[in-house]
Amino acid sequence: MDDLETRELRYFVAVAEELHFGRAAHRLGIAQPPLSRAIRQLERRLGVQLLDRDRRGVALTGAGGVLLREARAALDAVAAAAHRTRRAEDLRRPLVLVTKAGASHELLRRLLAAAAAADTGAAPVEVVLCEVGEQARFLRSGRADVALMHRPVDDLAGFDTEDLCTEGQVALLPSGHPLAARPRLTLADVSDVPGLPIARWPRLDGTYPDGPGPEVRTQSQLAHLVALGKTLLVIPASSRAWQWPDHVAVPVIDAPAITTVLARPAGHHSPALTALTRAAAGLRDAPPAAPAP
Repeated sequence: MDDLETRELRYFVAVAEELHFGRAAHRLGIAQPPLSRAIRQLERRLGVQLLDRDRRGVALTGAGGVLLREARAALDAVAAAAHRTRRAEDLRRPLVLVTKAGASHELLRRLLAAAAAADTGAAPVEVVLCEVGEQARFLRSGRADVALMHRPVDDLAGFDTEDLCTEGQVALLPSGHPLAARPRLTLADVSDVPGLPIARWPRLDGTYPDGPGPEVRTQSQLAHLVALGKTLLVIPASSRAWQWPDHVAVPVIDAPAITTVLARPAGHHSPALTALTRAAAGLRDAPPAAPAP
C-alpha cells in the first residue's frame, strides 16, 4: 500500500520546491487539476498531510519536509542507476570528475597529471565545473563518478573520501578597503565590518542563513560584489585562483582549516576510480600552491 511511484515523487518535489501548484504544473508540463489530485491521493495513501494550503499560498508541513528530503534522495538514486547502467557498457567512456569552478585549481591540475603519468591505459578524466554545493547532487544522480569536495563545508554523507590536503582560509576583500592592507586578520575582524557584510552562501538544504550580507549562489556574482565593495567572504586559500585584480586576499588566522577530499559514492568501485584514487593518495598533504597576492 505504501509503495511510491517515481511519478508521484516528481510531482510532489515540484510542488514542494515551487510552493505553488500553477508553477509546479508548468514545470512538469501537465495541467494543474491532475497535479492537485495526485498530491491529495498521495496524502491519503500515506495518511499524513504534506502541504498546508490556504489563501496565502502553500507551505510544507513537517511530514512534507521529510518526504521532500527523502524524495530527492530516491529520485537521485533512480537517476544514478540509469546513468551508471547505460555507461557500464562503454568501456572507453571517460571518468567524470566534478568540482567547484575556481576551487582547488592547482591541486586538480596535479591530480590529473599524476593519474595520467601513473597509468597510461587509464580512462580519460572529463572535468565538469559546478557552483558551490552542487557536487553532491552530481554524484548522487550519477552525472559524475567522483568529485573534489571540501570538509567541513560540503555535504559528504554517503560518500567514500580520500583526503588530499588541508589548508587555511583567507578573507577576500575589495582592494581599496582598509582591512586589505593588513598582513593577517581574525574572524572577529571580518564578522561585523560596517558597510561590508559577509556574503551568505546557501546551506546544504538550499536555504540561506540570516544576516545583512547579500545572498549569493555563483562565484561570478560574488566576484562582482566584492569588487564593487558590497561584500567580503572567507574562503580556502587555494580558491584565490579566481581572484580579480580588484580583490585582495588576507589570511584569517583563526578560521577553521579546510580539507580537500576526493569523494565518490560509497561502495562504488571501478578500475578507473581505483587508479584515480591511488593517484590522489600520492598527493596527500601536499597543499596546492596559492596564487600570489
